[in-house]
Amino acid sequence: MQTIDPNDISSFKIDLPDPEQDDINHLEFLAQLEKAWAVCDRFDLQTEIWRGRILRIVRDREKKGGEGRGAGFLHWLRDREISKTRAYGLIQLADSSDELVGEGSLDQASVNQFSKRAFIETAQSVPEVQQMISEAANQGQEITRKQVRRLTDEFISATSSLLPEEIRERTQENLLPSRIVAPLVKELSKLPDSHMEDLQESLRKEPEINCIKEVTTRAKSITKLLEASLSLRALQFVDLDLEKAMREAQRLDVLGLMADALTHAQAIEASILRFHSSWKKLDSLQERIWLESGSSTPYLRELLEVLQNLSGNTMRISLGEIAGGKRIRLQIAEESADQLDPPQIN
Repeated sequence: MQTIDPNDISSFKIDLPDPEQDDINHLEFLAQLEKAWAVCDRFDLQTEIWRGRILRIVRDREKKGGEGRGAGFLHWLRDREISKTRAYGLIQLADSSDELVGEGSLDQASVNQFSKRAFIETAQSVPEVQQMISEAANQGQEITRKQVRRLTDEFISATSSLLPEEIRERTQENLLPSRIVAPLVKELSKLPDSHMEDLQESLRKEPEINCIKEVTTRAKSITKLLEASLSLRALQFVDLDLEKAMREAQRLDVLGLMADALTHAQAIEASILRFHSSWKKLDSLQERIWLESGSSTPYLRELLEVLQNLSGNTMRISLGEIAGGKRIRLQIAEESADQLDPPQIN
């Protein structure tokens, strides 16, 4: 990578193909652009690392004795129009660089071999993958995000303790592709042990690609179902054995449908909460405007009367073409907690 004089940006040059050039084929044209883009990406990585180090120094200075307990750091960010999220992302990138270069086996000059995303992926990977990637970069290989992900997938597919030994062995022998096994490991890691055991037993009985795909889908559905059930208020009013319901759904091969149903139920509850908040706010605003208006504002009052259709306890809403021109009628009844009966299951 070139050394760039900050006072002379013209010293930074990249060879770009001429879009009017006729003696270059399309593939070669794209290859030259890709190479130029990679140079920018690597330069961007170095810049981001140094910006992260600068931000870290500003933050640490505030921790040591800055006025306002961090106010100076926030003021510094505001002056440069940098959000806190981006600032801490850059600091994390600088920390990753220190870990890979300072404490790891990556040579400083080898940072130039990484794209920005590949460097971040490497910093987030397990130490064994970091070691393999660092060795490749030190040997002059260009490191892409795709390469880091492939090595990560291969490593976890061959070593993860979440997988039965039969799956790990077949992966190590290249009988099972890591791109199929790695997503399985990711989904299994989200499950409690009680659910994982049944899935692992299925994998032991049939350590084949089709079974792996099926178990991955099943694990994903279980995770989605469990997450939705924890926040679904409708389930809090009933003594429901969710585990048995899940087993029955699995026996009927509708576990995925059940997970989707609970996810939509969760979305409905969240929508109702947002709707109620907006409904109350509209009623309050409408009342304030009505009190400020009078007979001299007939058009304003006409507007408020129209809005009354959306702020009253009963409203009729047309969804137009979505519902075939039909109207939906909603009736809202607010009750205190002691008036609310739990839903009945017949």
